[in-house]
Amino acid sequence: MTALKDLGHYGLSGERGYLSDFEIDEIVLPAAFDPIVAAADDLSALLTSGRVRRWLEALPQPDMAAFLNEASNAEIRVAMVRYSFLVQAYVWGEHHAPTVLPANLAVPIDALANALGQAPLLPYSGYVLDNWYRLDKAGDIALDNIAMRQNFFGGVDENWFVLVHVAIEAEAGRALELGVDLVRASDDGDADQVEKLLQTMDTVWRRINRHFDRMPERCDPYIYYQRVRPYIHGWKNNPAISEGLIYEGVERYGGKPQAFRGQTGSQSSIVPAMDALFNVTHENDPLREYLDELHAYRPVPHRRFIEDLGAASGLRAFAKEANTAVKDAFNICVEHVARFRTRHLEYAASYINKQAQSGTGNATDVGTGGTPFMKYLKKHRDENRAQRV
Repeated sequence: MTALKDLGHYGLSGERGYLSDFEIDEIVLPAAFDPIVAAADDLSALLTSGRVRRWLEALPQPDMAAFLNEASNAEIRVAMVRYSFLVQAYVWGEHHAPTVLPANLAVPIDALANALGQAPLLPYSGYVLDNWYRLDKAGDIALDNIAMRQNFFGGVDENWFVLVHVAIEAEAGRALELGVDLVRASDDGDADQVEKLLQTMDTVWRRINRHFDRMPERCDPYIYYQRVRPYIHGWKNNPAISEGLIYEGVERYGGKPQAFRGQTGSQSSIVPAMDALFNVTHENDPLREYLDELHAYRPVPHRRFIEDLGAASGLRAFAKEANTAVKDAFNICVEHVARFRTRHLEYAASYINKQAQSGTGNATDVGTGGTPFMKYLKKHRDENRAQRV
């Protein structure tokens, strides 16, 4: 089996999970990025003007090679947050989607994405994982103490949608830590320790699901559908940009349209890590292919952790042969992940399907990642729940 390393090797921690080890309000980009940061800070006003492309096309293009040669990982990731929001606003901020992304946006975001090993558009990591900070630096990463730095239109609904995800990601750090411990305890054949760790995992997942249950408190389904969701779509399997988007000035694409998946909560690495830990598998069909494709949109260290965890974990086999208490504890944890998927399915129904009845478009038959989301979510929830020992 693959040797599973401690969380720190993958840039993760029990306190923050997959969240950035920096806070975005503490990272200052070089002066050459001042016009980009100013436009990103003023994005709500630019979008409201109805002529956002006019303003974004006038932005200067920093020397990306020089920046990347000197920049820290945190600076690169923050620049990616800024540019990815500007790119999404350029594409979706006016009535008709363009066919070309101008070079002053295309070249920088492609350079940043290439440095990070990700796709050149808004990823979940840029939308959530790197786009938060604590209001009180001495306080916890909790819903009453975190803020979203970069917005599209802004407002409580957009903020809350992202911040609930931030709170979930922070809480999940402990689940990742327990996952490493569970692999090692099961390898050691220590049933008592496995049972104890699974019981703690049960408590952690109860907290995660309580955070997820709070989404409707301050994120209204209508506002989400009309003012948040439109700007996070990608350009793959999207009829609004049926051929993809040309990245002007990016030599490696040869002037050909590129199709990339949009930002989606399915790019979060929490549930894939739990599938890896509990050895939950999904049928090899088009929906599984989509899930596998999303893996490439995650930050590289997060991918490595999921892969190493899946290769190292013998937890399911251990639980099958263990006593009833271990089996019960294992099944409770598997059910918590299924419940998380159920809640995701319920939100897709209320925040998207029900809102689609208004007849306002917004690519309702597919998710922002470009997949038939209702079928996808239900299928994987059911497969998850069916794999108790």
